Amino acid sequence: MLAIRLIAEPERADVLVLPVRPAEQAVGDNTDAEPVPTAVAPPDGTAEEAAALAPVARLSGRAGEIRTQLRPGRTPGRLLLLGVGDGGEASWRSAGAALARSAADETHVTIMLPADVTPAAVRGLTEGLLLASYRFRMTDAGTAPALSEVDLLLADPAAHETTIATARTTAAMTHLARDLTNTPSSVKNPEWFADQVASAAADLPDLRLRVRGPAELAAEGFGGILAVGGGSASGPRLVELDWHPADARTHVVLIGKGITFDTGGISIKPVPAMKLMRKDMAGAAAVVAATLGAAALRLPVRVTTLAPLAENMVSGSAFRPGDVIRHYGGTTSETTNSDAEGRLVLADALAYAVQQLAPDLLLDLATLTGANAVALGKRTAALYTENDQLAADVLAAAEAAGEAAWRMPLHTDYVEYLGSEIADLYSAPTQGAGSVLAALYLREFTGELRDRWLHLDMSAPSWADGDQAEVSRGATGWGVRSLLRWLASVN
Repeated sequence: MLAIRLIAEPERADVLVLPVRPAEQAVGDNTDAEPVPTAVAPPDGTAEEAAALAPVARLSGRAGEIRTQLRPGRTPGRLLLLGVGDGGEASWRSAGAALARSAADETHVTIMLPADVTPAAVRGLTEGLLLASYRFRMTDAGTAPALSEVDLLLADPAAHETTIATARTTAAMTHLARDLTNTPSSVKNPEWFADQVASAAADLPDLRLRVRGPAELAAEGFGGILAVGGGSASGPRLVELDWHPADARTHVVLIGKGITFDTGGISIKPVPAMKLMRKDMAGAAAVVAATLGAAALRLPVRVTTLAPLAENMVSGSAFRPGDVIRHYGGTTSETTNSDAEGRLVLADALAYAVQQLAPDLLLDLATLTGANAVALGKRTAALYTENDQLAADVLAAAEAAGEAAWRMPLHTDYVEYLGSEIADLYSAPTQGAGSVLAALYLREFTGELRDRWLHLDMSAPSWADGDQAEVSRGATGWGVRSLLRWLASVN
């Protein structure tokens, strides 16, 4: 991962970055930028050069805008003007991401920070740099970015060390979720995923891990996980990871859908829809990474994560549409579509959490429905809960983290569509409103925690078709940053 240092005096100045912002005296359509006063005086002449260059280069100062000035025979040899917009955390995050890509061919960059830089700005810049520099490749072909070190120059480095550490941990855990999700399913099966969690958890103290295999799942009655994983030669798993600090007053359970590959089962998907189904465990990756992050940051909240893992394959032992599945705790589902498998494994985990873990708050993340993308597009998750305060807190955390979510309705009138003649519930009613009905189905397994449960359908934003700001093409790690922000606020 890109090395970021806090320094009070410049050590190298081959590439110097000066922040610029929209001019305070802008009038009408005048969008000229002006340099931001820095905590440490820039090298001789560079501040004046930046002030003269900004209007000539038609800089507006918007976040992420960059102009490069070559300075042959002088030090620094390159001067970069970096737009930081309104100076808020989101603007600095965008600026850091743009710089990571623009300066990818450099080896070292020094950024001069403003005299009045805030911890939020430092965090945004650091996360933007680290997240946008992420790459995932399973080949030695091609070249990795040359940029390996960034110095942040400011008056009091010690004042921002904790902020930098938090940003590094957040980015590292987002990278982990991206790696897990990007890994092809020829490598990634339930056992492999569980092994990765065990390896990561071993590096952190005070984490408790339990992994249930097929025999234990059968003995304890996890019928949904067993049904979905029954068609694969790679047996299902249930990962239970617990961070329990002594000073915790609140217990949060996080649940993430972990389908390591989804063919759709007997209700098989068309090839174009199947190609990216290695991402169908992005919810499990997010909640595991967030729990590891909570432990690394020593957050004073108990977090138990459940990751039900299965590979939904086509075979003679695959479950069928019309089968009745008995979930953990006894509730039965009539399966109407084997491609609606995620809710079946989540139902087991939700029921187990309510009956055995007794949490204060219960959240699940899942790449659950294509209807999420139809309703909200590619970048926004659908949020469902009956708890207004919980919704507000999670939405605020997502906004601060730079991850989009939108609250959707849980229409009571639609509950009648879940009724089955031969089981307690239909798993996937066909009356439309797919994301809403999936959420209503999951709610049936939340029992007495119904008013303290929140569901995030994050299928669409879990994957990006191209680079955008701090998001890199491929798996986005959506949810890790939001969850860590939210967990840090829970008391």
